Amino acid sequence: MTPPTERERRFAEHLASLADREDSDARAVLAALRRALGKEPGEAAEAARYIFPWLRDDARPTEIGAFFEIAALFATHRLTWRRGESDRGLNMGGSFRRLIADEENPGAERRFVALLNAHSDELNRHLRHAVSLLKSKEISIDWAQLLHDVQQWTYEDRPVQLDWARAFWGSGPTRDETDVSSGDLGTSSTVSQPPAVTA
Repeated sequence: MTPPTERERRFAEHLASLADREDSDARAVLAALRRALGKEPGEAAEAARYIFPWLRDDARPTEIGAFFEIAALFATHRLTWRRGESDRGLNMGGSFRRLIADEENPGAERRFVALLNAHSDELNRHLRHAVSLLKSKEISIDWAQLLHDVQQWTYEDRPVQLDWARAFWGSGPTRDETDVSSGDLGTSSTVSQPPAVTA
């Protein structure tokens, strides 16, 4: 599993800081991001002002689309799988594994298989269903990793799909489990600023 970039990590931390806040400004931002759900970036003008400061001027369309999509999904389900929690892989496979660990849920496994098999044109719809399911059971998501993974979804050797499958069905500890402590949910009290854009 390749880790998120510093920009992706800071963007996810910024989103988490909005969820930690109780003020009307943060609620307004999250509402604008929520309204971008299911829309193309060019159709989500309200959200654009909160997302484009995080993107380089030469950002590829897939990167722009991923930032919009993950921001909108986060605004619907704000539980963040923070570093310090112990489990077998901080990706969607790990989140789904948590989902079935507490109860027998064959529907969840079918949903996960459909997500793994999703073509890039259908990925947004499958992710919306997956996030909705995880929200219903209050299962956290590593948003930075998801942002990173979505941009690699179409790679020919399918590394993201293999990593998610390994986290869901595999056995034995992963790199993440060997260097984190269990049960530390952590909180973010500071608001990250957008990264400086370099030419």
